[in-house]
Amino acid sequence: QAQLVESGGGLVQPGGSLRLSCGTTRSGFAFKSMGWYRQAPGKERELVARLVVNGDRTYADSVKGRFTISRDNAKVRDSVYLQMDMLKPEDTAVYYCNAVLGATVIWGQGTQVTVSS
Repeated sequence: QAQLVESGGGLVQPGGSLRLSCGTTRSGFAFKSMGWYRQAPGKERELVARLVVNGDRTYADSVKGRFTISRDNAKVRDSVYLQMDMLKPEDTAVYYCNAVLGATVIWGQGTQVTVSS
């Protein structure tokens, strides 16, 4: 089964930027969609951004205009990225990569993003 490996989280000041990356551990997969979710302490996991294979993008209202999702499936291993700009303290959460392969939903292990001065 494919696995997702995330990187790029960390501590950043308000107004700063981070770029999250998520790659598969195996090659040759064609995911129906790939995206990012996040979960803050005491809150439910929520969709941040999703990119479908036909190119359609969906963003949470709270991140529109600040976050950009992109995908690179030209590489041997499929990858999805989340460029996060103008970060706010309320963006603090664990961010999870998500991919849909047929009827199977796959999750990454999560990466912590902390926005604080």
